[in-house]
Amino acid sequence: MTGLQELRAHAVRIGSPLMNTPSTDACGAVLKNLPGLLPDLEALYKDIHAHPELSMQETRTADLAATRLRTSGCEVTTGIGKTGVVGLLRNGEGPTVMLRADMDALPIREDSGVDYASVATATDAAGRTTPVAHACGHDFHVAWLTGATSLLARQRDSWRGTVMAVFQPGEETAQGAQAMIDDGLFKRFSKPDVVLGQHVMVWPAGTVAGSAGPITSAADSLQIRIFGRGAHGSMPQASIDPVIMAAAIVLRLQTIVSREIAASDAAVVTVGVLQAGTKENVIPDEALIKLNVRTFDEGVRKHVLGAIERIVNAEAAASGAPRAPQITPLDRYPLNVNDKAASDRVAQALRGHFGADRVSHTGPAPASEDFGCFGTQWHAPSVYWFVGGTDPGLYAKAKAQGRINDLPVNHSPKFAPVIHPTLETGVEAMVAAALAWLAK
Repeated sequence: MTGLQELRAHAVRIGSPLMNTPSTDACGAVLKNLPGLLPDLEALYKDIHAHPELSMQETRTADLAATRLRTSGCEVTTGIGKTGVVGLLRNGEGPTVMLRADMDALPIREDSGVDYASVATATDAAGRTTPVAHACGHDFHVAWLTGATSLLARQRDSWRGTVMAVFQPGEETAQGAQAMIDDGLFKRFSKPDVVLGQHVMVWPAGTVAGSAGPITSAADSLQIRIFGRGAHGSMPQASIDPVIMAAAIVLRLQTIVSREIAASDAAVVTVGVLQAGTKENVIPDEALIKLNVRTFDEGVRKHVLGAIERIVNAEAAASGAPRAPQITPLDRYPLNVNDKAASDRVAQALRGHFGADRVSHTGPAPASEDFGCFGTQWHAPSVYWFVGGTDPGLYAKAKAQGRINDLPVNHSPKFAPVIHPTLETGVEAMVAAALAWLAK
């Protein structure tokens, strides 16, 4: 057997020498139906992948999720926070476990080469036509949650309580979780005992990873508009060049992390947009910068944001800009912190099901998520973890060659996790974690 075949053969092997608990027994009973469900889940995944939808436009995906929930016997509520869906699978007295999946895709042209690749386009919030692709893995998230809900519905004798399946819009724009909350999520539904979520990442398929404490970073996105004075390209002395200002700002911003943040702390400052002018011989009046900041500590976050403001204003003043720059917040993701007791419970359940060799500890990831809004604002413990999506053989080869960074990552046009064992691993992990609370 190849490494991938071994993982696929192991995907429905239940239990572990580490322990034998009611949770692992229930997991075995629930997951016995997974092999028969996989063809349908694979078809669903490919369908969603081929028909991606932008943030807050996920009507088709939401309809697919709602239909699957109704088929599983859930009480379904749609249109929460515009396109959000909630399904309640009630099974007697017991805990309520919220399971969350995000649904939106990215304004990216796919270049993965898979035969189910997206060729879709859509109109974004600014009215522009853009290609759309599931370059982050939310298509897997939807398939995982529909699969987990279906399996739990088929084996009600093994657990007690309520599964609250939440399909969330707008994660990529930091809108969706808050939109659902603002639309009365907390008033319409009872507070869960725990909030659980997971995300596909670049690690080897068939593995899961997580940790207690901070798990994904806080993120702040800013737009900076810089004002100058335009002139003919042959007469720069008549201008106040915003291109020079913008270039100086971009370079100086790199010193915040390298010279103002302690090595024991962590921060990322990335400039993703630098725009100015329309013609090579015209010095423009304005330049535009859009940047993103990732931090794991509120004190570090405040320092970085303050340093950005200081540098931007100083460079403009040094250039004699006619107006002070405009610094506008675009979106913000909260720091996502895993509850210690709940994380330990999930880790025990995952190791009990998969075995310790397929469950690893990982530090905080610089990616960001609005998943944390649910637990933080509902005052419920939450746990978030990662599921690998790269072919194990390909990952091992890249690691041996020191080329891990060459593998397509989330948000890359080439990002397309292998379907197996990524699909079954995500379903198994979600079921195992939920049963840590729901098992008899």
